[in-house]
Amino acid sequence: MQSLQFPYQTAIYHGKVRDVYTIGTDWLIMVASDRISAFDVILPKTIPYKGQVLNQIAEFMLGQTRDICPNWLLDAPAPTVSVGKKCNPFKIEMVVRGNLVGHAYRTYASGARTLCGVNLPEGLKENDFFPSPIITPSTKASEGHDEDISKEDIIATGLVSAEDWAVLEKYALALFNRGKEIAGKQGLILADTKYEFGKIGDTIYLMDEVHTPDSSRYFYADGFEERQASGEKQKQLSKEFVREWLIQNNFMGKEGQTVPEMSEQWIDTISKRYIELYEKVTGKAFVPTTFSDEEIITATTASFAKFCTN
Repeated sequence: MQSLQFPYQTAIYHGKVRDVYTIGTDWLIMVASDRISAFDVILPKTIPYKGQVLNQIAEFMLGQTRDICPNWLLDAPAPTVSVGKKCNPFKIEMVVRGNLVGHAYRTYASGARTLCGVNLPEGLKENDFFPSPIITPSTKASEGHDEDISKEDIIATGLVSAEDWAVLEKYALALFNRGKEIAGKQGLILADTKYEFGKIGDTIYLMDEVHTPDSSRYFYADGFEERQASGEKQKQLSKEFVREWLIQNNFMGKEGQTVPEMSEQWIDTISKRYIELYEKVTGKAFVPTTFSDEEIITATTASFAKFCTN
């Protein structure tokens, strides 16, 4: 993985999709790459403009939800770059689900009626709405697979205090409701998503990306009920279609499995789906933009100079 070098850089972390640079002790630069991952595995080919899509949707959504809770973002000086405050992260992800889809559906289809300590009602079909959104947290693994965990175990093991959990729960549900409102105005249904939070001092901040195709699933609202009634597959915008393709080709990230060949046509299809989601969610036309490493460093350095002196 390629690394950049910024002034006053003190650390770098290469995630599955993002590269995170620590500046001094208080600031972060997050660079969204075109890498794509599924089942906690980085796939061997990159997806054109995926990083720009993720970064610009996150910038848009963080701006749209700033009244709900503080967030880490200060500026987005380049198409794939965000800069902001360094938080002490909680080692969990707050997964909020409005519909029975993805991992929740696979669990439900296996016969289980409890997920992360949450009781699931009988009689649901794939993609049905839950009576109200549910929170099904997972541990945030630095390597390997994230694991389901209940609220009770999170508090009992000290991952999060009971007081902080109450705030995380309130923020996560309010953010999900805002996400559904934004999606609804664009003819979409936000089916599920995940949030990450951290603290600076005693203040809890929303971190990382928000309501992007890597962290969320969207359904098309038009015709949703008719498709549910007839048992037809729902039209959706998310990364789930990549996971489904992998499953069809016998890959779920398990030991001994091989990632199937990604043709140029398939890569182009994935890229177009990401761009489509950007335009549907934000209501804006996507403008493909490429910055060189030098341009990223120059723009980001200027951004730090601006907000560090304010």
